[in-house]
Amino acid sequence: MTQPLSGLKVLDFSTLLPGPLCSLLLAEAGAEVIKLERPERGDEMRSYEPRAGVDSANFVLLNRGKKSVGIDLKSPDALALLTPVLKEADVLMEQFRPGVMDRLGLGYEALSRINPRLIYCSITGFGQHGPRAKEAAHDLNYVAASGTLSLTAGCDGAPVLPPALIADIAGGAYPAMINILLALRQRDQTGKGMYLDVAMADNLFTLQYWGLGNGALGHWPRTADDLVTGGTPRYQIYRTADNAYLAAAPLEDKFWGNFTALVGLNEEALAGLSPASAIAAVADAIAKHPVAHWEDVFRNQDVCASRVLSLEEARHDAHFNARGLFSRTVTAADGAQMPALPVPLDALFRGPVHSRPAPALGADNHLLNQ
Repeated sequence: MTQPLSGLKVLDFSTLLPGPLCSLLLAEAGAEVIKLERPERGDEMRSYEPRAGVDSANFVLLNRGKKSVGIDLKSPDALALLTPVLKEADVLMEQFRPGVMDRLGLGYEALSRINPRLIYCSITGFGQHGPRAKEAAHDLNYVAASGTLSLTAGCDGAPVLPPALIADIAGGAYPAMINILLALRQRDQTGKGMYLDVAMADNLFTLQYWGLGNGALGHWPRTADDLVTGGTPRYQIYRTADNAYLAAAPLEDKFWGNFTALVGLNEEALAGLSPASAIAAVADAIAKHPVAHWEDVFRNQDVCASRVLSLEEARHDAHFNARGLFSRTVTAADGAQMPALPVPLDALFRGPVHSRPAPALGADNHLLNQ
Protein backbone atom coordinates (compact mmCIF):
# COMPACT_ATOMS: atom_id res chain seq x y z
CA MET A 1 0.00 0.00 0.00
CA THR A 2 1.27 3.47 -0.88
CA GLN A 3 1.76 5.50 2.27
CA PRO A 4 -0.60 8.47 2.64
CA LEU A 5 2.19 11.09 2.72
CA SER A 6 4.44 9.59 0.04
CA GLY A 7 5.84 12.30 -2.22
CA LEU A 8 5.46 14.99 0.45
CA LYS A 9 8.57 17.05 1.24
CA VAL A 10 8.92 18.56 4.70
CA LEU A 11 11.59 21.08 5.77
CA ASP A 12 12.02 20.91 9.53
CA PHE A 13 13.83 23.83 11.19
CA SER A 14 12.73 22.75 14.68
CA THR A 15 14.79 21.26 17.51
CA LEU A 16 14.36 19.28 20.73
CA LEU A 17 10.89 17.70 21.05
CA PRO A 18 7.67 19.30 19.71
CA GLY A 19 8.63 19.84 16.06
CA PRO A 20 10.87 16.78 15.72
CA LEU A 21 8.15 14.50 17.09
CA CYS A 22 5.64 15.99 14.65
CA SER A 23 8.01 15.53 11.71
CA LEU A 24 8.72 11.96 12.88
CA LEU A 25 5.00 11.22 12.55
CA LEU A 26 5.03 12.74 9.06
CA ALA A 27 8.09 10.66 8.12
CA GLU A 28 6.48 7.50 9.48
CA ALA A 29 3.52 8.14 7.16
CA GLY A 30 5.78 8.43 4.12
CA ALA A 31 6.92 12.06 3.95
CA GLU A 32 10.50 12.99 3.08
CA VAL A 33 11.71 15.06 6.03
CA ILE A 34 14.81 17.23 5.71
CA LYS A 35 16.10 18.45 9.04
CA LEU A 36 17.89 21.83 8.88
CA GLU A 37 20.55 22.04 11.62
CA ARG A 38 23.33 24.30 12.80
CA PRO A 39 26.68 23.30 11.31
CA GLU A 40 29.08 21.50 13.66
CA ARG A 41 26.72 21.30 16.67
CA GLY A 42 23.34 20.50 15.11
CA ASP A 43 20.15 20.00 17.11
CA GLU A 44 20.99 20.49 20.78
CA MET A 45 19.30 17.20 21.56
CA ARG A 46 22.16 15.38 19.84
CA SER A 47 24.32 16.20 22.88
CA TYR A 48 21.95 14.90 25.55
CA GLU A 49 22.71 11.87 27.71
CA PRO A 50 22.61 8.90 27.60
CA ARG A 51 24.11 8.25 24.19
CA ALA A 52 23.06 5.68 21.60
CA GLY A 53 26.31 5.81 19.68
CA VAL A 54 27.52 9.28 18.79
CA ASP A 55 24.14 10.97 19.37
CA SER A 56 21.75 10.90 22.32
CA ALA A 57 19.10 8.21 22.65
CA ASN A 58 16.49 11.00 22.57
CA PHE A 59 17.74 12.30 19.23
CA VAL A 60 17.90 8.83 17.67
CA LEU A 61 14.34 8.01 18.76
CA LEU A 62 12.85 11.25 17.44
CA ASN A 63 14.76 11.63 14.16
CA ARG A 64 14.87 8.23 12.51
CA GLY A 65 14.23 8.17 8.81
CA LYS A 66 14.97 11.87 8.31
CA LYS A 67 17.68 13.63 6.34
CA SER A 68 20.06 16.21 7.81
CA VAL A 69 21.41 19.39 6.25
CA GLY A 70 23.84 21.55 8.20
CA ILE A 71 23.43 25.22 7.36
CA ASP A 72 24.09 28.55 9.06
CA LEU A 73 20.80 30.39 8.69
CA LYS A 74 22.53 33.69 9.49
CA SER A 75 24.87 33.32 6.54
CA PRO A 76 24.25 35.88 3.73
CA ASP A 77 23.84 33.09 1.18
CA ALA A 78 21.54 30.88 3.30
CA LEU A 79 18.35 31.89 1.50
CA ALA A 80 19.94 31.42 -1.92
CA LEU A 81 21.16 27.96 -0.94
CA LEU A 82 17.76 26.99 0.42
CA THR A 83 15.64 28.45 -2.39
CA PRO A 84 15.67 25.33 -4.62
CA VAL A 85 14.40 23.06 -1.84
CA LEU A 86 12.00 25.74 -0.60
CA LYS A 87 10.38 25.81 -4.04
CA GLU A 88 9.81 22.04 -3.85
CA ALA A 89 8.68 21.88 -0.22
CA ASP A 90 5.12 21.08 0.79
CA VAL A 91 5.51 21.80 4.51
CA LEU A 92 7.88 23.93 6.56
CA MET A 93 8.07 23.62 10.34
CA GLU A 94 9.87 26.01 12.68
CA GLN A 95 10.08 26.50 16.43
CA PHE A 96 11.87 29.81 16.93
CA ARG A 97 10.49 32.71 18.95
CA PRO A 98 8.15 34.98 16.99
CA GLY A 99 9.99 37.18 14.51
CA VAL A 100 13.19 35.14 14.24
CA MET A 101 12.38 33.53 10.89
CA ASP A 102 11.30 36.91 9.51
CA ARG A 103 14.65 38.42 10.47
CA LEU A 104 16.41 35.56 8.70
CA GLY A 105 14.42 36.25 5.53
CA LEU A 106 12.58 32.95 6.01
CA GLY A 107 9.22 34.19 7.27
CA TYR A 108 5.95 33.02 5.77
CA GLU A 109 5.26 36.15 3.72
CA ALA A 110 8.66 35.94 2.01
CA LEU A 111 8.55 32.21 1.40
CA SER A 112 4.96 32.17 0.20
CA ARG A 113 6.10 34.37 -2.68
CA ILE A 114 8.69 31.73 -3.57
CA ASN A 115 6.26 28.85 -3.05
CA PRO A 116 2.54 29.79 -2.84
CA ARG A 117 1.61 26.17 -2.02
CA LEU A 118 3.77 26.03 1.10
CA ILE A 119 2.17 24.96 4.40
CA TYR A 120 4.13 26.90 7.03
CA CYS A 121 3.76 25.74 10.65
CA SER A 122 5.20 27.70 13.59
CA ILE A 123 5.25 25.98 16.98
CA THR A 124 5.77 28.26 19.98
CA GLY A 125 4.88 28.28 23.65
CA PHE A 126 2.48 31.24 23.70
CA GLY A 127 1.76 31.84 20.02
CA GLN A 128 2.75 34.54 17.56
CA HIS A 129 1.00 37.42 19.33
CA GLY A 130 -0.13 38.41 22.79
CA PRO A 131 1.63 39.82 25.88
CA ARG A 132 3.62 36.62 26.51
CA ALA A 133 4.46 35.75 22.91
CA LYS A 134 8.23 36.25 23.26
CA GLU A 135 8.59 34.98 26.81
CA ALA A 136 11.32 32.39 27.41
CA ALA A 137 9.74 29.20 28.72
CA HIS A 138 9.69 25.40 28.58
CA ASP A 139 7.12 22.66 29.01
CA LEU A 140 6.77 23.11 32.77
CA ASN A 141 6.10 26.82 32.34
CA TYR A 142 3.30 26.23 29.83
CA VAL A 143 1.72 23.61 32.09
CA ALA A 144 1.90 26.12 34.94
CA ALA A 145 0.51 29.00 32.87
CA SER A 146 -2.49 26.98 31.67
CA GLY A 147 -3.64 26.13 35.21
CA THR A 148 -2.89 22.45 34.70
CA LEU A 149 0.03 22.24 37.11
CA SER A 150 -2.04 23.62 39.98
CA LEU A 151 -4.18 20.45 39.87
CA THR A 152 -1.23 18.12 40.53
CA ALA A 153 -0.81 19.13 44.16
CA GLY A 154 -0.05 16.36 46.66
CA CYS A 155 -1.18 16.06 50.24
CA ASP A 156 1.02 18.97 51.29
CA GLY A 157 -0.64 21.28 48.76
CA ALA A 158 2.47 21.73 46.61
CA PRO A 159 2.25 20.97 42.87
CA VAL A 160 4.41 18.09 41.67
CA LEU A 161 6.41 17.77 38.48
CA PRO A 162 4.38 16.19 35.66
CA PRO A 163 5.68 12.74 34.62
CA ALA A 164 5.64 13.61 30.91
CA LEU A 165 6.31 16.62 28.68
CA ILE A 166 2.63 17.34 28.28
CA ALA A 167 2.83 20.73 26.56
CA ASP A 168 5.51 19.68 24.07
CA ILE A 169 3.59 16.60 22.96
CA ALA A 170 -0.14 17.12 23.65
CA GLY A 171 0.06 20.89 23.13
CA GLY A 172 2.67 21.04 20.38
CA ALA A 173 3.54 17.95 18.35
CA TYR A 174 0.07 16.45 18.08
CA PRO A 175 -1.83 19.69 17.29
CA ALA A 176 0.85 20.57 14.72
CA MET A 177 0.38 17.21 13.02
CA ILE A 178 -3.41 17.61 12.99
CA ASN A 179 -3.30 21.12 11.57
CA ILE A 180 -0.70 20.26 8.94
CA LEU A 181 -2.87 17.42 7.67
CA LEU A 182 -5.92 19.70 7.61
CA ALA A 183 -3.95 22.37 5.75
CA LEU A 184 -2.81 19.82 3.19
CA ARG A 185 -6.41 18.76 2.66
CA GLN A 186 -7.46 22.38 2.24
CA ARG A 187 -4.62 22.91 -0.24
CA ASP A 188 -6.05 20.03 -2.25
CA GLN A 189 -9.22 22.08 -2.55
CA THR A 190 -7.77 25.58 -3.06
CA GLY A 191 -4.28 25.00 -4.47
CA LYS A 192 -2.91 27.47 -1.91
CA GLY A 193 -0.68 27.07 1.12
CA MET A 194 -1.26 28.72 4.48
CA TYR A 195 0.31 29.75 7.78
CA LEU A 196 -0.32 27.78 11.00
CA ASP A 197 0.20 29.26 14.48
CA VAL A 198 0.46 26.39 16.99
CA ALA A 199 0.70 27.61 20.60
CA MET A 200 1.48 24.91 23.14
CA ALA A 201 0.00 26.73 26.14
CA ASP A 202 -3.24 27.43 24.26
CA ASN A 203 -3.72 23.78 23.42
CA LEU A 204 -3.41 22.62 27.03
CA PHE A 205 -6.80 24.13 27.80
CA THR A 206 -8.40 21.41 25.71
CA LEU A 207 -7.12 18.89 28.25
CA GLN A 208 -8.97 20.82 30.96
CA TYR A 209 -12.37 20.59 29.27
CA TRP A 210 -14.02 19.29 32.45
CA GLY A 211 -12.47 21.96 34.68
CA LEU A 212 -13.46 24.75 32.31
CA GLY A 213 -16.98 23.37 32.15
CA ASN A 214 -17.20 23.23 35.93
CA GLY A 215 -15.71 26.70 36.21
CA ALA A 216 -18.25 28.16 33.80
CA LEU A 217 -20.90 27.06 36.29
CA GLY A 218 -19.06 28.60 39.24
CA HIS A 219 -17.16 25.57 40.51
CA TRP A 220 -13.49 25.90 39.59
CA PRO A 221 -11.63 22.65 40.28
CA ARG A 222 -9.25 22.25 43.19
CA THR A 223 -7.00 19.40 44.24
CA ALA A 224 -8.59 16.81 46.54
CA ASP A 225 -11.97 18.30 45.69
CA ASP A 226 -13.20 17.05 42.32
CA LEU A 227 -13.89 13.79 40.54
CA VAL A 228 -10.46 13.37 38.97
CA THR A 229 -8.37 15.47 41.36
CA GLY A 230 -8.69 13.34 44.48
CA GLY A 231 -12.11 14.35 45.82
CA THR A 232 -13.63 10.86 45.75
CA PRO A 233 -12.61 7.34 46.83
CA ARG A 234 -13.59 6.18 43.34
CA TYR A 235 -10.55 7.84 41.71
CA GLN A 236 -7.54 7.42 43.95
CA ILE A 237 -4.07 5.97 44.31
CA TYR A 238 -3.84 3.66 47.33
CA ARG A 239 -0.73 2.35 49.07
CA THR A 240 -0.52 -1.41 49.66
CA ALA A 241 1.06 -3.29 52.56
CA ASP A 242 4.35 -3.72 50.70
CA ASN A 243 4.57 -0.01 49.80
CA ALA A 244 3.46 -0.55 46.22
CA TYR A 245 0.55 1.43 44.80
CA LEU A 246 -2.85 0.62 43.36
CA ALA A 247 -4.58 2.95 40.91
CA ALA A 248 -8.32 2.64 41.48
CA ALA A 249 -10.84 4.27 39.13
CA PRO A 250 -14.19 2.50 39.68
CA LEU A 251 -16.21 5.60 38.82
CA GLU A 252 -19.40 3.98 37.57
CA ASP A 253 -21.73 2.40 40.11
CA LYS A 254 -21.35 -1.13 38.75
CA PHE A 255 -17.55 -0.92 39.04
CA TRP A 256 -17.74 0.70 42.47
CA GLY A 257 -20.08 -2.00 43.75
CA ASN A 258 -17.71 -4.73 42.55
CA PHE A 259 -14.68 -2.91 43.97
CA THR A 260 -16.10 -2.32 47.45
CA ALA A 261 -17.32 -5.91 47.72
CA LEU A 262 -13.91 -7.30 46.77
CA VAL A 263 -12.03 -5.11 49.27
CA GLY A 264 -14.47 -6.12 52.00
CA LEU A 265 -16.32 -2.84 52.50
CA ASN A 266 -20.02 -2.04 52.60
CA GLU A 267 -21.00 0.23 49.74
CA GLU A 268 -23.98 1.72 51.59
CA ALA A 269 -21.92 2.42 54.69
CA LEU A 270 -19.30 4.21 52.61
CA ALA A 271 -21.99 6.32 50.99
CA GLY A 272 -22.88 7.73 54.41
CA LEU A 273 -19.35 8.97 55.04
CA SER A 274 -17.73 12.21 53.96
CA PRO A 275 -15.45 11.84 50.91
CA ALA A 276 -12.35 12.17 53.11
CA SER A 277 -13.58 9.51 55.53
CA ALA A 278 -14.56 7.16 52.68
CA ILE A 279 -11.11 7.58 51.11
CA ALA A 280 -9.49 6.78 54.45
CA ALA A 281 -11.64 3.67 54.88
CA VAL A 282 -10.67 2.32 51.47
CA ALA A 283 -7.03 3.23 52.07
CA ASP A 284 -7.06 1.25 55.34
CA ALA A 285 -8.54 -1.79 53.61
CA ILE A 286 -6.03 -1.71 50.74
CA ALA A 287 -3.11 -1.22 53.12
CA LYS A 288 -3.78 -4.56 54.82
CA HIS A 289 -2.44 -6.63 51.93
CA PRO A 290 0.46 -6.52 49.43
CA VAL A 291 -0.14 -5.52 45.85
CA ALA A 292 0.13 -9.12 44.59
CA HIS A 293 -2.86 -10.01 46.75
CA TRP A 294 -4.95 -7.28 45.16
CA GLU A 295 -3.85 -8.29 41.69
CA ASP A 296 -5.15 -11.79 42.41
CA VAL A 297 -8.40 -10.48 43.92
CA PHE A 298 -9.11 -8.11 41.02
CA ARG A 299 -8.00 -10.41 38.20
CA ASN A 300 -10.80 -10.88 35.61
CA GLN A 301 -13.11 -8.66 37.67
CA ASP A 302 -14.73 -5.44 36.42
CA VAL A 303 -13.25 -3.04 38.95
CA CYS A 304 -11.01 -0.61 37.01
CA ALA A 305 -8.07 -1.14 39.37
CA SER A 306 -4.47 -1.78 38.43
CA ARG A 307 -1.02 -1.85 39.97
CA VAL A 308 1.13 1.22 39.36
CA LEU A 309 3.95 -0.07 37.16
CA SER A 310 7.38 1.43 36.75
CA LEU A 311 8.25 2.45 33.21
CA GLU A 312 10.63 -0.49 33.03
CA GLU A 313 7.86 -2.90 34.06
CA ALA A 314 5.45 -1.37 31.57
CA ARG A 315 8.04 -1.59 28.79
CA HIS A 316 8.28 -5.36 29.35
CA ASP A 317 4.60 -5.97 30.05
CA ALA A 318 3.21 -8.95 28.11
CA HIS A 319 0.21 -7.00 26.80
CA PHE A 320 2.17 -4.20 25.14
CA ASN A 321 4.70 -6.62 23.72
CA ALA A 322 1.92 -8.81 22.33
CA ARG A 323 0.71 -5.73 20.46
CA GLY A 324 4.18 -5.23 18.99
CA LEU A 325 4.81 -1.78 20.45
CA PHE A 326 8.51 -2.40 20.86
CA SER A 327 9.13 -4.86 18.05
CA ARG A 328 10.83 -2.32 15.80
CA THR A 329 14.38 -1.09 16.16
CA VAL A 330 16.02 2.18 15.24
CA THR A 331 19.62 2.58 14.13
CA ALA A 332 21.85 5.49 15.04
CA ALA A 333 24.06 7.12 12.44
CA ASP A 334 27.05 5.06 13.59
CA GLY A 335 25.16 1.75 13.65
CA ALA A 336 24.10 1.55 17.31
CA GLN A 337 20.62 0.07 17.70
CA MET A 338 17.79 0.40 20.23
CA PRO A 339 14.02 -0.22 20.30
CA ALA A 340 12.17 2.35 18.21
CA LEU A 341 9.75 4.82 19.74
CA PRO A 342 6.10 3.69 19.46
CA VAL A 343 4.04 6.35 17.68
CA PRO A 344 0.24 6.78 17.45
CA LEU A 345 -0.11 5.87 13.78
CA ASP A 346 -1.97 2.82 12.55
CA ALA A 347 0.37 0.17 11.20
CA LEU A 348 -1.37 0.43 7.80
CA PHE A 349 0.04 3.94 7.35
CA ARG A 350 3.56 3.16 8.43
CA GLY A 351 6.33 2.09 6.13
CA PRO A 352 9.90 0.91 6.61
CA VAL A 353 11.13 4.25 7.98
CA HIS A 354 12.36 2.43 11.07
CA SER A 355 14.87 0.67 8.85
CA ARG A 356 16.45 4.02 7.97
CA PRO A 357 18.81 5.43 10.61
CA ALA A 358 18.70 8.72 12.42
CA PRO A 359 20.87 10.99 10.27
CA ALA A 360 24.41 12.07 10.94
CA LEU A 361 24.74 15.84 11.10
CA GLY A 362 24.99 17.24 7.57
CA ALA A 363 24.76 13.82 5.95
CA ASP A 364 22.51 15.25 3.22
CA ASN A 365 24.16 18.59 2.51
CA HIS A 366 24.33 17.56 -1.13
CA LEU A 367 20.60 18.35 -1.34
CA LEU A 368 21.47 22.07 -1.39
CA ASN A 369 23.76 21.61 -4.39
CA GLN A 370 21.32 19.98 -6.76
